[in-house]
Amino acid sequence: MSTFTIFLALIIIVAFLLVVVIMVQNPKGGGLSSSFGGGGQQMGGVKKTTDFLDKSTWTLATLLLVLILLSNVTIMDAPGEAATGVFESDEPVNTEAPAQTPAQQPAATDSAQ
Repeated sequence: MSTFTIFLALIIIVAFLLVVVIMVQNPKGGGLSSSFGGGGQQMGGVKKTTDFLDKSTWTLATLLLVLILLSNVTIMDAPGEAATGVFESDEPVNTEAPAQTPAQQPAATDSAQ
């Protein structure tokens, strides 16, 4: 397995965890913490649950950004050379100049008249 494949797997796992953490939160302040108690008088650990979800969201988002940047660095084997298997194609690359189109060819003059 290449380094890029490992980073790709880690990116997918972190992205899935980030989606799960975001979906657990409630935008109106309820979310997971509201299921443990009522309005103002809540159990002692519920406020920490909201703090944990907030910190884990920022941590996972930062980790995702770092993994994406590191995978971009590892996608290149050497400067200017793409990693094998990622952009590799079985078709040969045509490096010849294209043929002239009829509009680019000089117009033939009719000298018979």
